[in-house]
Amino acid sequence: MRLKAISCEILYREMCAAVARSANQVDLEFLPKRLHDLGAAGMLRRLQAALDAVDESRYEAVALGYALCGNGAAGLTARGLPVVLPRAHDCITLFLGSKERYLQYFDSHSGVYFKTTGWIERAQDLEQIGADLTSNYSQLTFIEMGVEPDDRFERETREQAARRGWVFEKVRGDLSLIQRLVGGQWDAGDFLVVPPGWRVAPSYDDSIIAAEKPNPQPPSRV
Repeated sequence: MRLKAISCEILYREMCAAVARSANQVDLEFLPKRLHDLGAAGMLRRLQAALDAVDESRYEAVALGYALCGNGAAGLTARGLPVVLPRAHDCITLFLGSKERYLQYFDSHSGVYFKTTGWIERAQDLEQIGADLTSNYSQLTFIEMGVEPDDRFERETREQAARRGWVFEKVRGDLSLIQRLVGGQWDAGDFLVVPPGWRVAPSYDDSIIAAEKPNPQPPSRV
């Protein structure tokens, strides 16, 4: 299978590692993390533009390294190819390997700010975020994905937690959800496959996202 993969750059190392082990031929394209700062409507426009630019004659499907992302993916419409994305509220699910594990960790750990290699290399640092946006946090959790070249990312997270007086924890990540995304193992429990002509919509239940058929436009009046 030949796939086009469009991903947030936060997942750069993980996506590259997964593609290297995939039996499929996967062409990767990364979009900047700052899309999240545009708000849901702005993010959707940028994602849709990237999706619309795909040469559909070259691929069998498009795999998205994105979650619902604060409804930034809500309304994203598949054109001539199926579009596949994980059933996840945000990218932490992709790092932890399942929405169930993320929910379990979230329920037992309040006030957690997560760090990965991508968040350290490519996202805004905590030191640049105003106190009003960090006042609800009291812990830094580093997710070790097995793609780190050394321990500097963990050390930076640990030192930042110490400077703030926060709890530090390291947890082992799980690359399997990302691996299955680029590998084509799209079971319905973990992935949404959006048929051509359909769009992504929030489901407001445990499945997180659903595919819906856009309403046809009413005929124009002359």
